[in-house]
Amino acid sequence: MPGRKEQMGLVRVGQLLLDGMEKTGIALPTPAQQKLIEAGVAIGQEPDAIELAYLARQLVQCTLPHADPGDVPLWTRTNGNVTLVIARTGFDPNTRQPIGYPYGSLPRLLLFWLNTEAVRTGKRRLEMGDTFAGFIRQLGLDPSRGGPRSDARRLQEQMRRLFSAAINFQSNRRDFGGCEQEQSVNMNVTSRRELWWDPKHPEQVSMFGSSWVELGELFFQAITESPVPGDLRALRALKRSPLALDLYNWSTHKALSVARKGQSQFVPWAALMKQFGTDYADLKDFRKKAIAALKKIEAVYTGLKLQDADGGIVVHSSSRPAVPYKPSSRRIAQ
Repeated sequence: MPGRKEQMGLVRVGQLLLDGMEKTGIALPTPAQQKLIEAGVAIGQEPDAIELAYLARQLVQCTLPHADPGDVPLWTRTNGNVTLVIARTGFDPNTRQPIGYPYGSLPRLLLFWLNTEAVRTGKRRLEMGDTFAGFIRQLGLDPSRGGPRSDARRLQEQMRRLFSAAINFQSNRRDFGGCEQEQSVNMNVTSRRELWWDPKHPEQVSMFGSSWVELGELFFQAITESPVPGDLRALRALKRSPLALDLYNWSTHKALSVARKGQSQFVPWAALMKQFGTDYADLKDFRKKAIAALKKIEAVYTGLKLQDADGGIVVHSSSRPAVPYKPSSRRIAQ
């Protein structure tokens, strides 16, 4: 029989919460909501057991598409004076068609893995393992599901899209003594890659060696010079929502900013939509989706203190960054 300490572990705490909701007549959460509750409880009970994950600062400022842009010549997103431009450069020899744009949660999870491994190893060439199943598990996904919508098939497709996309960051600034400054940086994710994985048999070990990618030089430089840290435990819990992943990165960055200044900040919904929500129908639709995503984030990021306000939200200066700041020789942008 388990001891009292074991009985009151994470699963038991979550179950007590659910039992209490059932007794009081409150509607029970969906399976997805229950997993979020359990993740929040686990993070709350072990706040120091952080699993570090990193993302390039530029990809926090301007994010990938949430939905498939379809057959368009270019895809752009602008935040302030910075514009992310993505062009399709890949070609599928089997279909004789261009490879589409990366979108949704999966390329975001891929970017977290690539960024984190680059910071951890300090190398441009990253080893991705002998089996596809092992790599899928590293992203918090399930390699056992089959069919055309399996995690293995969808991940393989999004890897193709992300690794073959031409990614460019542009900025324009005026008022430089009457001149206009233009800057442009090509930040393609990879320069070379070799993948031996079969999504139909993800557990199969390749007889030709392990899969690997070599990061683009400027992309690697951006990651290792100014990575924005987060907690991988929270990212796994939010993995099904690209908007929640984007807003989590924004939240931990903003939380440290307001805490350092000691001053709360009002953020208009219109500004957030311009930064993250160009995939949504209108401001009302974006606000609804963003509020739902922020509620998920608050469940796994208890240090975040938000308040609804007229026309936007307030990030309170009492917020704590998801990852405590520790000065080091490597510059960390938080």
